Amino acid sequence: HESWYRVADQRISLRPNVVIRRQVLRGETWHVVQNPLSNQFYRLRPATYDFVSRLSSSRTIEEVWQETQGRDPENAPGQGDVVELLAQLYHANLLHYNLPPNSEKLFERYKEKKQRILKANLKSIMFFRVPLFDPDAMLQRLAGFIRLLISPVAAVVWCGAVAVGVKVAIDNFAELQVASEGIMAPSNLVFLYLGLVIVKTLHEFGHAFAVRRFGGEVHTMGIMFLIFSPLPYMDASAAWAFRNKWQRVFVGAAGMIFEVFVAACVIVIWANTGPGVIHSLAYNMVFVASVTTVLFNINPLLRFDGYYILSDLMDMPNLHQHSSRHLRYLVEHHAFGCRNVETPATTRREEIWFTTFGILSGIYRIFVFSVILLFVADRFLLAGMIMAVICIVSWVFVPIIGLFRYLASSPRLYRTRPRAIGVCSATFSVIVFLLFLLPLPNSFMAPGVLKSTDYVVAVSRASGQIAEVVTPSGARVHSGDALLRLVNPELALEIRESQAGLDEAAAQHRRAMFSQQADLDPIEDRIDFYEKRLERLEQEQEDLVVKADASGIWVAPDLDDRIGMWISRGAPLGELINDDHFYFLSVVSQADVSDLFAQGIRDTQVKLVGQAELPMAVAQYATIPMAQTQLPSVALGFAGGGDIAIDTRDAQGVKTSEPFYQVRALVQSAPEVSLLHGRSGKIRFSLEPKSLAWQGWRRLSQLLQERYQI
Repeated sequence: HESWYRVADQRISLRPNVVIRRQVLRGETWHVVQNPLSNQFYRLRPATYDFVSRLSSSRTIEEVWQETQGRDPENAPGQGDVVELLAQLYHANLLHYNLPPNSEKLFERYKEKKQRILKANLKSIMFFRVPLFDPDAMLQRLAGFIRLLISPVAAVVWCGAVAVGVKVAIDNFAELQVASEGIMAPSNLVFLYLGLVIVKTLHEFGHAFAVRRFGGEVHTMGIMFLIFSPLPYMDASAAWAFRNKWQRVFVGAAGMIFEVFVAACVIVIWANTGPGVIHSLAYNMVFVASVTTVLFNINPLLRFDGYYILSDLMDMPNLHQHSSRHLRYLVEHHAFGCRNVETPATTRREEIWFTTFGILSGIYRIFVFSVILLFVADRFLLAGMIMAVICIVSWVFVPIIGLFRYLASSPRLYRTRPRAIGVCSATFSVIVFLLFLLPLPNSFMAPGVLKSTDYVVAVSRASGQIAEVVTPSGARVHSGDALLRLVNPELALEIRESQAGLDEAAAQHRRAMFSQQADLDPIEDRIDFYEKRLERLEQEQEDLVVKADASGIWVAPDLDDRIGMWISRGAPLGELINDDHFYFLSVVSQADVSDLFAQGIRDTQVKLVGQAELPMAVAQYATIPMAQTQLPSVALGFAGGGDIAIDTRDAQGVKTSEPFYQVRALVQSAPEVSLLHGRSGKIRFSLEPKSLAWQGWRRLSQLLQERYQI
């Protein structure tokens, strides 16, 4: 190795305060080297540990290396491995020299460490950490309490509390859903933040207690600014030295275990208290303990509890770093042609894990940060814009600058630099072509319902109870056919009363004909009144048989369930649909309707729910140039299972939260498609092809305009 002469004659040993522990990972023995001062850890393979353990101030590195080569020539580290290992131990301040200590070098190492920490904090600006104090002395005083808290008896208590909490949650599930609608209300933000602080404080103490319970030390607790909100954190890295992997897994899960216990307790308090401070705070603690656990803590794709649990379960320490190194190896080895690079993966299984985890964690991290940006910008636009700029700089410009430096000066590319530059240039050209130059299909879709061009709503012309459905729904009828029959006992009684009154008035009229002539006018008025009333009542009785006003398909799917139900006059009973011609009435958002006028429509298709594989052509369409807020069908809104947001104050579920435009499209019927009035579907408008960058910028502009009016 070209640097071997620099270290071969040095006499070096490990510092006396270094702690070394033995671990077994997937059947392979490792040795963990711990620096108690910095609480940093390094894992060494047996052959590497054999070399490190033989370092002594009385022997040179060359002598130790020759000895290890003689003992195990196949597994002993090479000269390059030794140089790299010593460099890592040197920067960690783990090596002891016989020479006088170089205070300047020590200061440089300290300064380099501070710079690395600062860079890491800048890269994770939304998760900035500030250490405050050393809790180890306090944890030592609580040792007895911690042993009781993490014990079989406590586990039984935990299971019982969680079982009770789950039952309470199930019994009050509807109330929990209703309460969640106001979780981000301005009046609730104080309770939400207080609940977050309380739960996360207990969460971090759960980790600290678990570390102390298994013999570890916790020397750092402080504040982490999560999206600029101060929250507690602690350093549980001492668990890395535990020999038992299940102890390490428990330390990783301890925070969530404490959270679940707290949530189980406070949900009982929430269910048994009325509106007030305690009630609101308890609900917010339950919300925090459940939502943050799912989105952050238990998810292994982010470097929180779930990540460390997965790493220990799979016996893959430093999974994130190894995944990044493996992805870099794949690029350098296969794309750049470097032959002097090595992958951290030792088996095919590790290669698959590192590749999969590296890609998925990167995608999920971008997704989570994007959601956080939108969340912050919705409430604090300026803070969201600052965070967006920081993310763009750290995710785009910093990597590009780093790539240029890497291509220009990395010693790893000593022999393959022209090829690496060529591959990167070609990749950049392809990306530019795909993003900015290649026209891609450009379209948007809008939900809607199928409507018959000629349909009649059948209504009840009389009040009564449904006694019989004469014609079942779905049958073809002709004008005048009976559809259903109503009964109204009160109407029959009124007819008998009117008939009796008419008979009485007629008898009086006959008697008056033979007596005084002056009595005929009022009697004739009474007869006329009863005749008209009787005619009206008999017409209502005839209308109790509901008949078809037009020919078509009789559609009334719920009538059989309404037998015996009272129907008021004018109530809709069903529809008579002419199935010869249909049009599709779609709901187009304000963001998309401008494309109908600004760009040329190349093609339009309608796909109905249940038969999306059979698109129907559109003969012509027309846009109704007026913003509306009433949906043509409840099936299009959230209340009916649709995609359109509705006003929560509307009990009918048809009033939208934002205005929209209607587009009527005359569809060309296909024999294999079932055209049913009221059937929902979607219409696709195909526009002029545009580049992916153009389409993405337009969607982003629409999003900013819709959410922030900018």
